[in-house]
Amino acid sequence: QVQLVESGGGLVQAGGSLRLSCTASGRTFRDYPMGWFRRAPGKEREFVASISWSGGRAGYQDSVKGRFTISRDDAKNTVSLQMNSLKPEDTAVYYCAAHLSRWGSWSSRPENYIDWGQGTQVTVSS
Repeated sequence: QVQLVESGGGLVQAGGSLRLSCTASGRTFRDYPMGWFRRAPGKEREFVASISWSGGRAGYQDSVKGRFTISRDDAKNTVSLQMNSLKPEDTAVYYCAAHLSRWGSWSSRPENYIDWGQGTQVTVSS
């Protein structure tokens, strides 16, 4: 099991930036793909971004491509999400998640993730 703690959320104006971080403890962090998901009020949870175990590959939801960047620092057991050019529709609770299988590529499917953080609120004002 992996314990995940997100940080970095907050209130920002449209066009601004935020950097979310997720620190992991427990099973060997570096062996597992990681992902970010979000849930907006009244909506289903949706995929945002994911990174392979090696950090060499990443995938993004179409609406965030070119604006968000996922990265990982295995020495610090941390995965980050740099969010630029934020829009009001990016407002949501953002969750970090750890994949259930080692040495895999990135994945957009929430059922492939076994451990989840508590979430951090991101609010973008217009």
